[in-house]
Amino acid sequence: MDQAMDGARLPVEAWFWETPYWRLVTSFLYFGPFSINLLFHIYFLQRYSRLLEESSGRSAAHFSWLLLYAMVSLIALSPLVSLPFLGHPLSSTLVYIWSRRNPDTQLGFLGILVFTAPYLPWVLMGFSLVMHGTVPKDEIMGVIIGHIWYFFSDVYPPLHNGSRPLDPPGWWRRLFEGRPAQPTTDVDDSMMPDVGREGPALEVR
Repeated sequence: MDQAMDGARLPVEAWFWETPYWRLVTSFLYFGPFSINLLFHIYFLQRYSRLLEESSGRSAAHFSWLLLYAMVSLIALSPLVSLPFLGHPLSSTLVYIWSRRNPDTQLGFLGILVFTAPYLPWVLMGFSLVMHGTVPKDEIMGVIIGHIWYFFSDVYPPLHNGSRPLDPPGWWRRLFEGRPAQPTTDVDDSMMPDVGREGPALEVR
């Protein structure tokens, strides 16, 4: 208390104001200096985010859970490869998942190459290698994280009785979709016998 009265911050307050915790989010918003590679990644992030959301039935819960998984995984792995900015690997993660779910889609690149969708991540890696002359560690990390999601969401369930370990939990779905509607128990009166209503008297002979 004396420390607070003297104008000094308590440890928790000092951590809140001095720790750049917002970088956990802003690291995904920077794609590097302006270049054609930058334009490609921004375009792919917007396009394949929309396509993945549509393929999940426009379920905000499923798509937001995918984004949360990708962002947490990238933050956890980024110190291993010294990546301070994670916009490129997030884009690569979404591109990889979409490409594996659309194996028969034909794509063109710069009007030169024509290939099916599963080759798209590798074409982008080759393009980055030519443009920058270095191995694209960010895109490789995005492919690894995307493959884990694809495996447990598309390959694993048919082999294990439909188990989907990476699906959003119930509490997460309720945040976006609310509680499921309770089945109604109303009964149509016309289908019930008229117990309290007197019918015609039976004639006894």
